[in-house]
Amino acid sequence: MSASGLPFDDFRELLRNLPGPDTAALAAARERDAQLTKPAGALGRLEEIAFWLAAWTGRTPAVTRPLVAVFAGNHGVTAKGVTPFPPSVTAQMVENFAAGGAAINQICVTHDLGLKIFDLALEVPTGDISEEAAMDERTCAATMAFGMESIAGGTDLLCIGEMGIGNTTIAAAIFYGLYGGAASDWVGPGTGSEGEVLERKVAAVEAAIALHRPHLDDPFELLRRLGGREVAAMAGAILAARMERIPVLIDGYVATAAAAVLHRANPQALDHCLIGHVSAEPGHLAAIGKLDKTPLLALGMRLGEGTGAALAAGIVKSAAACHTGMATFAQAGVSGKD
Repeated sequence: MSASGLPFDDFRELLRNLPGPDTAALAAARERDAQLTKPAGALGRLEEIAFWLAAWTGRTPAVTRPLVAVFAGNHGVTAKGVTPFPPSVTAQMVENFAAGGAAINQICVTHDLGLKIFDLALEVPTGDISEEAAMDERTCAATMAFGMESIAGGTDLLCIGEMGIGNTTIAAAIFYGLYGGAASDWVGPGTGSEGEVLERKVAAVEAAIALHRPHLDDPFELLRRLGGREVAAMAGAILAARMERIPVLIDGYVATAAAAVLHRANPQALDHCLIGHVSAEPGHLAAIGKLDKTPLLALGMRLGEGTGAALAAGIVKSAAACHTGMATFAQAGVSGKD
């Protein structure tokens, strides 16, 4: 807690004093890349990813302790019938994660990624955003701080994901509050909302923005009024990673909403982040564009769980391996460009 006693002051201060990239490590990576046994630029975005790793870790590109952090929360807005699944599914899926039975477990095993699951008071849903604020200031700030602790124990690549019945409604409200347009621009099927359920989802987002509109200029107020515990925790994790110079892969629609709040607070806040994939959720590509990012993958997925970020971690690991493991022209005895 800051000396002023205002819950968000510490986060505002961090966002005013973000560490930048390591320019010496970036220069060294570029110099090595120019000597590798390939035409300049032949590895495309893999080269850019290697440079990104070097810039934000301050060393030769490598991924030795990757971590997928999945945050789970429940939402009061589900009482409005915005999803075909009951909130109890969130806890059931957390148990499935623990038992190794979810898609994210299989992807983590395949790519040798660590996995942590964080249950964020699932028995106490946030407030219904169409009728009240999701959280008070202290709850939101404390949840952000909890998210910051997710990197304790160390990692050199953080993949951010979530689980929460109703949270695509929450994400849609955040994007609508940040970027305007119409609620229908941002509301998609999520876990299978269609017909009357989809109409109720749009109506809930419209009601939420109408209720909270006077307070949405402040990104932290927007987060605590429209967000959820998993969204606040993801925002905290992304911010903590920046302070520790840990590269971050952001997953889908809901994770991008958490990132977008930080971006509104400081447009440089996501320089250490890449978007793992573009979700099949209709508003995700538009949201990524607002962040001036290009996703690594487009596989038509909309599962959440950090699955898109975890798959992208395989690409990041490949980029690092190519950069460090390839021979230089001199080492291989290959003639370089005249």
